[in-house]
Amino acid sequence: MDASDPGTIINNLVAKARDAMAVFADATQQDADAAVTALAWAIYEPGRARALAELAVEQTGLGDVESKVVKNQRKTFGCLRDLSRVKSVGVIEDDPGRGMVKYAKPVGVVAAVTPSTNPTATPVNKAMFAVKSRNAVIIAPSPSGWGATNAAVEHMRAELQKCGYPADLVQILPKPVNKALTQELMKQADLVVVTGSQNNVRRAYSSGTPAIGVGAGNVPVVIDDSADLDDAAAKICQSKIFDNATSCSSENSVLIHDAVYDDAIAALTRAGGYVCSGDEKARVRERLWTNGSLNRRVIAKDAETLREVFELDDAAKGARFFMVEEGRPDPESPFTDEKLSLVLTVYRIKDMEDAVDQLNTILNVCGKGHSVGIHTATPDHAQMLAERIDVVRVLVNQAHTMGNGGSFENALEFTLSMGGGTWAGNSITENLNARHFMNITHLVRTIPTDRPSEEDLFGTHWTRHGK
Repeated sequence: MDASDPGTIINNLVAKARDAMAVFADATQQDADAAVTALAWAIYEPGRARALAELAVEQTGLGDVESKVVKNQRKTFGCLRDLSRVKSVGVIEDDPGRGMVKYAKPVGVVAAVTPSTNPTATPVNKAMFAVKSRNAVIIAPSPSGWGATNAAVEHMRAELQKCGYPADLVQILPKPVNKALTQELMKQADLVVVTGSQNNVRRAYSSGTPAIGVGAGNVPVVIDDSADLDDAAAKICQSKIFDNATSCSSENSVLIHDAVYDDAIAALTRAGGYVCSGDEKARVRERLWTNGSLNRRVIAKDAETLREVFELDDAAKGARFFMVEEGRPDPESPFTDEKLSLVLTVYRIKDMEDAVDQLNTILNVCGKGHSVGIHTATPDHAQMLAERIDVVRVLVNQAHTMGNGGSFENALEFTLSMGGGTWAGNSITENLNARHFMNITHLVRTIPTDRPSEEDLFGTHWTRHGK
């Protein structure tokens, strides 16, 4: 068979992965945790965190080096914290009262498809999840990010070897990466985990292999009439500008209550925003999209580059992000969609009922299932969104990008892959975590009979409706 044939290439990689798993099969929990720590150190080490960030930006042209340094370290550290608290080898739960013992076992070879926006942090994140349960992982990176991802993989392999564990627990597709190679990997793996384009997610679902995909982001955030406006503006700015808005959790629109609209715009301006004029808004629309698709020349670029591309007024010099006012969401307007840039759409809301209507309009265009945010001092407003908006996460008074994928100040688990539930066509309705990378065997013993009477179960029905 041709050595360049996708089937041959993937056969060889999967065989090496299974050999590595066989060597690692008798690993204790301590071994698994040590291997995960080694993977984390591969990218967390300060020199490597920066070098990999620089390489990622240089190769993909997306994002910001300083943000990627933070992402390489913060996400990895948080993920390591979470994983250190999880049992993943042998008995992970023993409940004598229920006669139930649960044993964790590997799922097998994991195909991890990763995006160009996170060519180093996401591969390490998924490798940590996989190896925690004694799986092997093969990374399928974005072609544009292959060099950065490969460097991260080489660091992970070296750290594993240093600790005496098989390097082939972590591998990468050889370049040039293409759809045929990635599709063959999906076919031969035991589990596919996809972060990135919805095209890749759909291909994973149709691969014939169990697959976990995540939904598209397009985060809308509400500022209500009780919000601390300067605090809200500062957090929105911090989140919006992080990594030049490459995150799926980055705010794409803000919905401001009429009663505080002008004051909120002033606060956002103080925080670093610039409100585009009508003519400038037209140029943003014309140049941020080409032929109906986002312009690769513009997305994930720094503010000064955008100011020049959009030919904004001198008053925009020094601005950190750019606001376009739309009034109400229009499904036909591209400003309602995800923008992957330092452009923030601004809408007006009359009250929280109006906010719910507008949020649903936005999320039906893109982002349903993912998340929304609200800045408020009124708990009922946040609860209203949680009850009535079809998203997995509602963040309250937080910088969305810093909180949505896990935080040291909230209870969400650290991840770089956010499930959106069936609303987004996903099988998971939480942040991707270690539980998704293990099979569970249930040891089931008999217990004292637990059988209620017919009266216990049907009594109310009989009383109301008869037998």
